[in-house]
Amino acid sequence: MLGDFGGGPFGIYVHVPFCATRCGYCDFNTYTAGELGTSASPQSWLAALRGELATAAQRFAALPTATPEVATIFVGGGTPSLLGGDGLADVLDAVRANFTLAAHVEVTTESNPESTSPEFFDRLRTAGFTRISLGMQSAAAHVLKVLDRTHTPGRAVAAAKEARAAGFEHVNLDLIYGTPGERDGDLDASLDAVLDAGVDHVSAYSLIVEDGTALARRVRRGELPAPDDDVLAARYERIDARLTAAGLSWYEVSNWAAGEAAACRHNLGYWDGGDWLGAGPGAHSHVGGVRWWNVKHPARYSDRVGEGGLPAAGWEALTPEERYTERVMLAVRLCTGLPLADLDADGRGAAERVVADGLAARTADRLVLTDRGRLLADGVVRRLLVP
Repeated sequence: MLGDFGGGPFGIYVHVPFCATRCGYCDFNTYTAGELGTSASPQSWLAALRGELATAAQRFAALPTATPEVATIFVGGGTPSLLGGDGLADVLDAVRANFTLAAHVEVTTESNPESTSPEFFDRLRTAGFTRISLGMQSAAAHVLKVLDRTHTPGRAVAAAKEARAAGFEHVNLDLIYGTPGERDGDLDASLDAVLDAGVDHVSAYSLIVEDGTALARRVRRGELPAPDDDVLAARYERIDARLTAAGLSWYEVSNWAAGEAAACRHNLGYWDGGDWLGAGPGAHSHVGGVRWWNVKHPARYSDRVGEGGLPAAGWEALTPEERYTERVMLAVRLCTGLPLADLDADGRGAAERVVADGLAARTADRLVLTDRGRLLADGVVRRLLVP
């Protein structure tokens, strides 16, 4: 099933499937304690994680090329901070026990502001984490209420400052914009708070109403309006202007950083078509053009690991056409752009038309989105792929 390593940076993603409550907009593979009952726990999940990492390391060792050093580790969820500092240290130890970490490995964990503290960040720093990503979403209480977020408006900024005080140079805050009921002033207050926190990275995502979520049901019943595309575009421009003026530059359509060192190297591995192992329930992996994904439920995940194999629910070997499509979809979103040499003849013709329409520019034989093109990035991709 496994492909061979492609020669680029190798990352490991660890999925923590636990949440204290379920946010109304979220369709991630997460479970509350009430949903799981006695079928799974953080302890059984960690034991299974150790088993999956060990099995993956053994399988990789049988490949023709040596397993690369781990350049990046990203612990996501779910709510990883529910594991506490000691639990997250155990996760990192499990990776170390099975893989060789690069000298300057980037180690990130997502965290909910309400389940963090100065002691939590001190423990992570001692354990070897180098980067913190905090879910802020908004500084407006009524916006957080629509999203079913449980943290108080000021807690995310306080947590970011605590992380910096603990010695974390790289701290990210996540924003969601376009929530029903959000006003321009609410977004401005959120941006004021982000900049006051002194973080070196910001991610900002437009609200997407995902099928099957509580938010989708409320929109369908007419209780809330669906996000408006024109409002979303105006909000994005507002975010970009404020962050750029504060010295944070976009390096991916939804991400801004205070310099190259502040960019998330793990996510850049995805966008650059790198190799990664996804460990944990529902996690996806990619090595050498082969992709596989794990069973979703934590109890089933533990059972599959206990059977002695990788807990994969399915896999696929990407065709050249699929790899071409993914390359275009991902690279065009980066500030470094898409090399024109990576496009086929039809794609290069489409690129000329995209440039003529002001959606992209030629920069050193690359296609780089303009400010307007960033607002229409998905449309640019469709034009490049279906000339």
